[in-house]
Amino acid sequence: MNFKFITALILISLIYLTTSTSLDPCSSQPDDLDLNVIPIYSKCSPFNPPKPDSWANTLINMASKDPARVKYLSTLVGQKTVTSTPIASGQAFNIGNYIVRVKMGTPGQLLFMVLDTSTDEAFVPCLGCLGCSTTTFLPNASTSYGPLECSVPQCGQARGLSCPVEGTGTCSFNQSYAGSSFSATLVQDSLRLATDVIPNYSFGCINAISGGSIPAQGLLGLGRGPLSLLSQSGTQYSGVFSYCLPSFKSNYFSGSLKLGPMGQPKNIRRTPLLRNPHRPSLYYVNLTGISVGHVLVSVPKEYLAFETTTGCGTVIDSGTVITRFVEPVYNAVRDEFRKQVTGPFSSLGAFDTCFVKNYETLAPTVTLHLEGLDLKLPLENSLIHSSSGTLACLAMAATPNNVNSVLNVIANLQQQNLRILFDTVNNKVGIARELCN
Repeated sequence: MNFKFITALILISLIYLTTSTSLDPCSSQPDDLDLNVIPIYSKCSPFNPPKPDSWANTLINMASKDPARVKYLSTLVGQKTVTSTPIASGQAFNIGNYIVRVKMGTPGQLLFMVLDTSTDEAFVPCLGCLGCSTTTFLPNASTSYGPLECSVPQCGQARGLSCPVEGTGTCSFNQSYAGSSFSATLVQDSLRLATDVIPNYSFGCINAISGGSIPAQGLLGLGRGPLSLLSQSGTQYSGVFSYCLPSFKSNYFSGSLKLGPMGQPKNIRRTPLLRNPHRPSLYYVNLTGISVGHVLVSVPKEYLAFETTTGCGTVIDSGTVITRFVEPVYNAVRDEFRKQVTGPFSSLGAFDTCFVKNYETLAPTVTLHLEGLDLKLPLENSLIHSSSGTLACLAMAATPNNVNSVLNVIANLQQQNLRILFDTVNNKVGIARELCN
């Protein structure tokens, strides 16, 4: 074999390796500023779906766990650059359905953490955790890891605090999350998001869990409280972040979480961001009405009005799967929708307004009227289809009867392929169409 031929073979091999790596949609790009978001059961996700199934059945299963999520939301009382990280959609029992890749510790340990806009604290399962999965954070492998004492300010900011009345001790706390519970120790370590490193990030190191809804590799809280990502990053992101959630059908890290005011869309419609002191973690908006087709649905104003004393109002949430309205509001929307679509109607899982798909062309557009903007939902954001493909269903539901909730929740199915911008300094929420599948 001559020298020229050997050289050609080597060059071809190098070109193949370089090309195949660069085209891998699941590969991490060390210099990529995008923080991608993916479905938890996508091809790029390390989590395996419960069993091979159709996308429609998976979505029905996900939506069936919304009641615990809505109940969790109803109990939440008392809590200059741009960095973009990939997001993927997915589902883990009663929790949020989108995950981001982060690195915790020094050197960084890769974790696929659930993104949650209604929770402040971050928490991850640590080595030795009872009831946790096999993938856990290894504190002893990180040179920047350290536990926090009860005397530090962060300890008093954690919900479910458990510290001795006198003296010092390790800061421990117990929390419930979407029908499950866990115990954890408050610790600090470096958190890496894309190319950004946030030193001394406080989070819960989980040592035991009870129930199945705790995220397998942890949760990153994007709420508005003192232990949230926005608060702990100080002025680094200027209180601004946005995300684009891909469809549940998207297999890869095609969504994105953008942190900071730079790189955010300039021409974006905005609505006021409201704050409830009794539920300070939640992102409230002023939902003034709902239209089905050209009909403005008649709804008593008290079911939509923002009320700080009772917690009434509407929140945008990344963890609930389908939009939930309090029962009188949902019934009015559903009844008007049925008037404009040919029946008969049947139920499928959480969905009570399913009809023959042939009549899908008759389905009216659902518009959410927010103060200052109208959000018209494309059919892909308002309808789902049965696994057989013969039925189409209105992808909304009433707040469960067993949940004493006064919240309307704009959920992640209705947010897909939209850029949702949260500006906590100027108290604005921006919404713009963006295809991120």
